[in-house]
Amino acid sequence: MIAWLTMVAQVAFAGLNSRRNLLLENLALRNQLLVLSRANKRPRVTPLNRAIWAWLSQFWADWKIRLRFVQPSTVVQWHRSGFQLFWRWKSRSRKPGRKTICPNTIDLIRQMSRANPLWGAPRIRGELLKLALAVALR
Repeated sequence: MIAWLTMVAQVAFAGLNSRRNLLLENLALRNQLLVLSRANKRPRVTPLNRAIWAWLSQFWADWKIRLRFVQPSTVVQWHRSGFQLFWRWKSRSRKPGRKTICPNTIDLIRQMSRANPLWGAPRIRGELLKLALAVALR
């Protein structure tokens, strides 16, 4: 009798939840079943499972209640490590070192410095800017 009343209460409560919450709960439970159905004694959590739980922790308020195979603090750690990985990727250096200058521009700078020995780097740079050639002062 108690089991029947519990089931009726759960169905009534599920009817009050929004469709979004039901879909998120279904996704969470299916994910846990997938992880726990693997044949290992200790279930292995793949990076995809970790990403799903990190995403669920951000968009679903009741994620801690339904989590069974790891601790909630573990999911928070997964989210933090994913965030660090994303920003490490985003901040990577594309091409280290200085940008290369066209050899023709280098020859032009040498010609200008030989023809005008009193001109310094700022003056040569100004003349190059007049020719629409952008170079650094150095």
